[in-house]
Amino acid sequence: MSETQEPDLVAVFKALGHPTRLAIMGWLKEPESFPPQDVPATEVGVCLKHIQARAEVSQSTASQFMATLQRAGLVTCTRIGQWSHYSRNEKAIEALGTKVSLSV
Repeated sequence: MSETQEPDLVAVFKALGHPTRLAIMGWLKEPESFPPQDVPATEVGVCLKHIQARAEVSQSTASQFMATLQRAGLVTCTRIGQWSHYSRNEKAIEALGTKVSLSV
């Protein structure tokens, strides 16, 4: 989902339907709570390796979780070298709140 598109509620709720993915969204609200990185997490997002460590899952599972959240438009990814950094897509999350209140 691009930042200008409306959120797909089914994709969003499926993405948030897994407890670990929901927890990741909560953790990403405070990127400074993760270990320090070469580039601050508040600027580029949290490195996948830190998300993986906190979630206590394999790298493959962490990648799948983040891909699901990204497809739903809830996070954005910034690549720096070989590393993927994830941030919450606050514009999409805000639009989601508007869409949910209009559809219920």
